[in-house]
Amino acid sequence: MSGADGARPPLPAGLEPLVDAEAMRATDRWAIEDVGIAGPALMEAAGAALADAVTSVAPDGPVAVVCGGGNNGGDGYVAARLLRAAGRPVRLLSVVPDHRLGGDAAAARDAVGPAEPWEPSALHGAAVVVDCILGTGATDAPRGVAAEAIEAIAAAAEGDDARGVAAVPVVACDVPSGVDASTGETPGVAVPATATVTFHAAPPGLWIAPGKTLAGRVAVADIGIPARASAADAIPAPWAGLITPGVVAGLPTRGASGTKFRSGHVVVVGGAPGMSGAPCLAAHGAMRAGAGYVTVAAPTNIEAAILARAPTEALGVLLPAGEDGGVTADASDAVVDALGSHGGTLVIGPGLGRGGSRGALVRTLVDRLDGPALFDADALAAVAGEPEALAAAGGRGLHTVLTPHAGELARLLDVETQAVAARRLWHAREAARRADAVVVLKGDDTLVVAPDGRTAISPGGVPGLATAGTGDVLAGTIGALLARGTDAFVAAAAGVWLHLRAGDLATAEHGADGVIARDVAERLGHARRSAAATHDG
Repeated sequence: MSGADGARPPLPAGLEPLVDAEAMRATDRWAIEDVGIAGPALMEAAGAALADAVTSVAPDGPVAVVCGGGNNGGDGYVAARLLRAAGRPVRLLSVVPDHRLGGDAAAARDAVGPAEPWEPSALHGAAVVVDCILGTGATDAPRGVAAEAIEAIAAAAEGDDARGVAAVPVVACDVPSGVDASTGETPGVAVPATATVTFHAAPPGLWIAPGKTLAGRVAVADIGIPARASAADAIPAPWAGLITPGVVAGLPTRGASGTKFRSGHVVVVGGAPGMSGAPCLAAHGAMRAGAGYVTVAAPTNIEAAILARAPTEALGVLLPAGEDGGVTADASDAVVDALGSHGGTLVIGPGLGRGGSRGALVRTLVDRLDGPALFDADALAAVAGEPEALAAAGGRGLHTVLTPHAGELARLLDVETQAVAARRLWHAREAARRADAVVVLKGDDTLVVAPDGRTAISPGGVPGLATAGTGDVLAGTIGALLARGTDAFVAAAAGVWLHLRAGDLATAEHGADGVIARDVAERLGHARRSAAATHDG
């Protein structure tokens, strides 16, 4: 997980590095031992940033600071001292005996005075709670007094409308206690924070659900660690990064002497009775994302519906249909011919439907592919329980991308959807490894995972995308970028950002509840211009 594997390529430009727990420990050691920054100075800066965040969240009223036994607790002692010096009433509590503290944390405690032992009623009357119980190194389920305190903080954060008890805001130090800083997993009880203050660089777990849903507003505080830490040999290279507009900057663009074929050809295979809109939305997304030439290949019996919905500029290929109206395995020749005519990229799955010989079609196309491919929706269901069936394409060096949501990934791996929700990063990595493909696990925290473990994470935050058809638009968007010869990991990350930004633009115009998938497709070009302006600025 650490990224110390020398065979793993560096993160591409446009991903803001996220530092996992191992790398953060190494960074602290480097800053103290190699750079000569005193540990207490780092703790003082962290505690000051935490105190500032508390003031921002709750400008007045009593503060309850709940500390554990590590440096995370030490940061809490510093914050408590500074808040008291500023005139705030602070109740300082500890979930561990005094003798458990040592080093810088003990010195920070001595500077403010001892804490009270934790007790269940400790949070009564608090205007804000500061969670300094567990730090970035915690990976197991909280136990004992720590778990009891976390449960009490969670109850205070929720409030009780029936009893007229207002919810209390919570500020977490480094990471909400109970959240795995590297993965976002919550193996037991966890603190739901209003805001999280983390130091030097954010860990991946603050951006991956369920950790993301518990972190609240994330602020990264500068505590004096030099920026050159990212290049230090003693610190593992980051394996995860937050997707920024910069990932779009290196994408190829149309030139004055270009042609529609040089701009990339996308062949969308999908559609079935009642599901003609999905391949059309994928085609729409591909065209607005830059493809010069798009072909929609769909069953013969839905030709009229495809003609009514597909972009006027798209071409069509009619595929043989079975008794259920869906495409059959006999369609492989026509699809391969369409791909081969102009070096096309395959996007298969939107509205494809299930049953019949669709599984055989998907497997046959995998064996016959000699170009980039994206498998979405029902194309993934066609190989449920056997992601290795898609690995032949990747094994020949092709650019292969899978774009499941949590339920589709669960079927692909033959696990429960709840298991994927609990361990999103782990399951996305497992699918990427077994399919030898880039996996785009969709959600507010969309994860783009390469077979080598590199991970790009969407910042999310666009509720307008939670509507039918936006996943089809995303499939077409990534397909268009693959068709331009872009590396699959970069194409997927850039496609996710363009899709997110287009959804943001559509939401600004229509409101979150008024966005439809076509709105998102229509704003992909504006999203790309927005990325260019941001990067140039």
